[in-house]
Amino acid sequence: MSDKIKPEFQKAKKNRIFQDVVEQIQDAILEGKLHPGDVLPPERELRETFNVSRGTLREALRVLEQKGLIEIRLGTGGGARVKEAGTDQLTETLALMLRSGALPVVDIGEFREGMEGKIASLAATRATEKDIIKIKKLLAVATEMAEKGEAGWEDFLDADEAIHKQLARIARNSLYQYLMQVVHDNIRKYYDRFLDFSNSRMAENCEDLKNLVNAVIEHRSEDAGRIAEQHVKRFNARMRAKEALTVQKNTLNL
Repeated sequence: MSDKIKPEFQKAKKNRIFQDVVEQIQDAILEGKLHPGDVLPPERELRETFNVSRGTLREALRVLEQKGLIEIRLGTGGGARVKEAGTDQLTETLALMLRSGALPVVDIGEFREGMEGKIASLAATRATEKDIIKIKKLLAVATEMAEKGEAGWEDFLDADEAIHKQLARIARNSLYQYLMQVVHDNIRKYYDRFLDFSNSRMAENCEDLKNLVNAVIEHRSEDAGRIAEQHVKRFNARMRAKEALTVQKNTLNL
């Protein structure tokens, strides 16, 4: 464990022993008193410090491990070790929620409208010449796939996804970039269930992408945000309509 700043753990409060152990160790990690790679004191020392039973301590450590704050290693040189901060657990949870279809289409839509509108607006403000070259190439791919009609539908969706992810990178906001990545990596199932292909629909979506990319290239922040929101709204309206029709059919078949 680092010698710079050592956490001063206290006896756990008797009215919430388990929760207090978790919170004390968690706070020590988040406040930088424990660093990635630091090993927590031996189990016996922790039990004496917190004045808790072996079962309570081990359960608290398991919760911290589930949160991704520590990892528990067995054998020689083992123990509870502080992990590097990461997003693995959150990513997995959000991904499972999207893939399972547990989130209502309307909730996903409302979230994406606000998020993608803001991302597009930031991207238009912050785009560099190098960024513009990259996004022009992605738009060219999307346009080529759209011209293929039905044969290019899946590839067009891939290109559409790549453009949205690139906009998040151009926006240079790590949280937006992370959320965009998780959403677009896992939302295709909703498209497969609630979107119908047509040449006119793909042409309309491609036109939206052209207008969006042009607004970013020309640094028209307000226009970029508005175009992105409207683009997502149209997608969402169609998915909600298809969802309602599916529910209606299932009800009639009961």
